[in-house]
Amino acid sequence: MKLLRYGQRGQEKPGCLDAQGRVRDLSAHVADIAAAGLLPDNIARLQALDIDSLPIVEGTPQHDLRLGPCVGQVGKFVCIGLNYADHAAESGLAVPPEPVIFNKWTSAIIGPDDDILIPRGSVKTDWEVELGIVIGQGGAYIEESDAMAHVAGFCVINDVSERAYQIERAGTWDKGKGCDTFGPIGPWLVTRDEIADHDNLRLWLEVDGNRYQDGSTATMVFKVPHLVAYCSQFMSLQPGDIISTGTPPGVGMGQKPQRYLAGGETMRLGIDGLGVQTQRVVNQG
Repeated sequence: MKLLRYGQRGQEKPGCLDAQGRVRDLSAHVADIAAAGLLPDNIARLQALDIDSLPIVEGTPQHDLRLGPCVGQVGKFVCIGLNYADHAAESGLAVPPEPVIFNKWTSAIIGPDDDILIPRGSVKTDWEVELGIVIGQGGAYIEESDAMAHVAGFCVINDVSERAYQIERAGTWDKGKGCDTFGPIGPWLVTRDEIADHDNLRLWLEVDGNRYQDGSTATMVFKVPHLVAYCSQFMSLQPGDIISTGTPPGVGMGQKPQRYLAGGETMRLGIDGLGVQTQRVVNQG
């Protein structure tokens, strides 16, 4: 099932995508695609609905119908660094012995096609297409063998990053990761049962039609179950939390010469089975 949130910013309603690519309204069945609504029993209840009997929402999604972040009320936006062997190589860094964890602030979260705002004074704003894990059943000290039972589904994430803030500003990576608009998620949350092999998904990103990233989750160092179990050692995971699992090679920082966003560009990115995002880049000056 493809769960989504549609409508104006701050007023999004819950919905799902039908087989014809139309949005169906879920307001009568769930308050939001968020929090307790993502628990396994509640997901199963939504999956049991006759989608074709639900009200059709006027408009074409991602055209004249805005989609918001596919998850609302996100409590934690956890990110994993250097989790693709080929991306670590382009960064000139060794593959870490354990997952590298950092955070994006939840105020960075926007819809999949909303504008990306370059922070004032930024000269190194970069892109990163990533597979997002959405937590359903929460927990702490989750066993890796049981980790997938805690996953509600997956989504596309653009881990937009300001490299000077991240690397050169005397602090943790978080400085360059959580700026406003740096966390587009969606277009939809695809429930776990629809993704047959999350270890072999193609993911790609283009800037102004030029493809920079074209990779596969097959080169992830630490796989989805390990990441869920590992993160749960350091924090209790809760319904609606997001784990962004790292990016394949092709980021702007890895280009020769390096290439960063200046404003005016259009980014398109996607993952097999999870949809496509399109963002206009705006320089705030």
